[in-house]
Amino acid sequence: MGRYKIKAFGITKDIVGGRETVVEVEGNTVSELRLSLQGKYPGLTTLKSLFIAVNNAYADEQTAIKETDEIAMIPPVSGG
Repeated sequence: MGRYKIKAFGITKDIVGGRETVVEVEGNTVSELRLSLQGKYPGLTTLKSLFIAVNNAYADEQTAIKETDEIAMIPPVSGG
């Protein structure tokens, strides 16, 4: 089991209640992290898309994560 500090941006800050959250995950992939986040914060499942970045790069679902990684949730954005 790993304990991960996750930075939140945009609407995800409102969903998790702040700029950061900590989750404990049984596993070490982005996919397992996403499932844990959605379980803890069901509001995340309503987003059209949610990217996970690991160490300043977008990560795919199989990307391995470590407790020391910088992890961020990147919600959908709109511009004009």
